[in-house]
Amino acid sequence: MKCSHILIICALPICISEAARILALMNFSARSHYVMYQTLFKGLAARGHQMEVYGQYPLEKPLPNYTDVVIAAPAFLQDVSIEQIRGKGVFQILTHYKHNMLDTCRAALNNQNILNLMNSNKTYDVVITYLGGPDCLIGFAHRFKAPLIGVTASTCPPWIPYRIGNPDNTAYIPNSLSSFRDQMNFWERLVNTMYHWGMKIWYHIEVNMLIEETLKKHFGKDYPSLDELQRSISLMLVNSHFSVNTPRPAVPTFVEVGGLHIKSGGKLPEDLQRYLDDAKGGVVYFSMGSIIRSETFTETKLRAFIDAFSQLPESVLWKIGNISGFPTNVKTAAWLPQLEILKHPNVRVFITHGGNLGTQEAIYFGVPMIGIPIMADQPLNVKYCVSRGVAVQLDYDSITTENVLKALNKVLHDASYRTNAKRLSQLFRDRPQSALDTAIYWTEYVIRHRGAPHLRSAALDLTWYQYLLLDVILLIIALIIALGFIIIYSFKIMLKLVTGNVSHTAY
Repeated sequence: MKCSHILIICALPICISEAARILALMNFSARSHYVMYQTLFKGLAARGHQMEVYGQYPLEKPLPNYTDVVIAAPAFLQDVSIEQIRGKGVFQILTHYKHNMLDTCRAALNNQNILNLMNSNKTYDVVITYLGGPDCLIGFAHRFKAPLIGVTASTCPPWIPYRIGNPDNTAYIPNSLSSFRDQMNFWERLVNTMYHWGMKIWYHIEVNMLIEETLKKHFGKDYPSLDELQRSISLMLVNSHFSVNTPRPAVPTFVEVGGLHIKSGGKLPEDLQRYLDDAKGGVVYFSMGSIIRSETFTETKLRAFIDAFSQLPESVLWKIGNISGFPTNVKTAAWLPQLEILKHPNVRVFITHGGNLGTQEAIYFGVPMIGIPIMADQPLNVKYCVSRGVAVQLDYDSITTENVLKALNKVLHDASYRTNAKRLSQLFRDRPQSALDTAIYWTEYVIRHRGAPHLRSAALDLTWYQYLLLDVILLIIALIIALGFIIIYSFKIMLKLVTGNVSHTAY
């Protein structure tokens, strides 16, 4: 082999000898969220790493360096009816799904493929797992003595920051499941703080304690505590970006990879391509995502949308199933390729539930939105977009033909929404490297440096009162009080001396 060839091979980002064995454990995820994780895993496999992925949604077409191992588990957050969750608070929704979460965890840990993995003699360079909810499979990182990387397709849940020592000041960082912005008045800061700590306490009692009991049963009682396992995270990849979400301080182990799943190279089916191309007056695209089904709108609200759409000169493309009787300008389908639709130049507005992934896609392609938030982080996502002038919020309880038309006419005919959407798209895209490249770089960084312990924040070694400086504050207060007493006591002595001298002189 020529010397030049050797130099070229050694200059490649990853030589064959550096390819890592990566274990990905993704049992707990909605199908739409899994798209983000799968994008990362495919990117790592394309870099030459050996991916072994345990999950519920295997690839449709096999890829080199990528092995799928299916974990059959109860579906979580699939085909949800709007009426199931509408009007319920966050704690009610979380409680409603708590048992579903635990059932999913227990089913995964009792799955034969997982049991075989637990008893295997395999070795891995890193373990990647979903850490946005119950940490069912977190014990495998300790089992294989491998660094742990967490991923979440949502913005940062309130129980994540303390695990990596990331600042989480509730004065300007809204709880991800609230509807507050980063600029809050006194009462909003009060509610945000109570909400934030209430959720963390709820999660510890209602989820973590039960998960720890389950993990001890499967991994053994001599295993580290769940808290130790959670605080051993080498890297946390979070699906957010400061241009869209709240700018926040971050330790090196907290890495934003918002929009990681977005790829713009796909093609539309011929019928959809023709439909969008022929819609010279523009297209209104309507989808409530892959979790919430549009057909579960009440009959009154469905009729409000249908009547409003019938009055539009624009064409409408609606992701909805098992419903008939639409006007001629409305095309429906039970499934639609959202990315390819949103990047089409004729799409003028996106009616959405405000999910994190769909919101990022619309922002990436500069499409204004009408947000109908239903649950979880959707109210906050929609509020962000409204504050940036790229969306109008339509509350579920306010859905009438008149209000739907009002929202549509505002976004369609006020040019500022399109202008703002294009500007925000530029901010979202303007990065030193793509979200996928960022995620891959830091994953490889953790592998290269064997967990990169030098990135670990010293905040993880502090107790809660030390972290909040309560011991320092109490000492300062005590010193101030002591100094005050000394001053008062000294003043009294001086006063007595002066009074005594005066009396003696008078005598």
